[in-house]
Amino acid sequence: MKRIFLFVLSALALGIPALASANVDALMQECNGCHGDNGVSQSSDVPTIAGLAEFVHVDALFIYQDEARPCAESEYRQGDTSRPATSMCAIAAELSEDDIDALAAAYAALPYVKAKQDFDADKAAAGKDLHDQHCDRCHSEEGTNPDDEAGMLGGQQMGYLRDTFAAYADGSREQPGKMQEKLEALSADDVEALVHYYGSVQ
Repeated sequence: MKRIFLFVLSALALGIPALASANVDALMQECNGCHGDNGVSQSSDVPTIAGLAEFVHVDALFIYQDEARPCAESEYRQGDTSRPATSMCAIAAELSEDDIDALAAAYAALPYVKAKQDFDADKAAAGKDLHDQHCDRCHSEEGTNPDDEAGMLGGQQMGYLRDTFAAYADGSREQPGKMQEKLEALSADDVEALVHYYGSVQ
């Protein structure tokens, strides 16, 4: 009887990681419906989430749970595209803390893939100067260093970057005080130059 009990315990113990992995895979499939295979976006208005630092991913999902960021509805971009449109706030509301931690770890372990997209070389050059002057301290290595725990900028989808800058400008997306000071000093042309610079990082 004792051997059977131990066998059952061992089987359960072995099964728990597999079950957890299956749950994470299912959650990631849901995320990938908008963010692309393995979290690499193919849509200009949707960010790539593969390679984000765990802290950045966790923080973002909790903020969406609090509905403290813009939560526009979005159609699914792949998989079963007949599903009703959803939003990041609606998705995050269904996640437990364990789900969020597991998703953050899984996406952080994937490589960050820079988007191939068209950009204006002159604007990108101006944007590089602005980045080096204002942004590099917190967004190093062309805004692609996950150790900064400040999100990915270089190689990110340009449409998403424009939307994010606009949300910062109109106050619908909260930002750190130091970043707010930097952005308030930028003109609309400066912002567009930064978008083209980050889009040029390929």
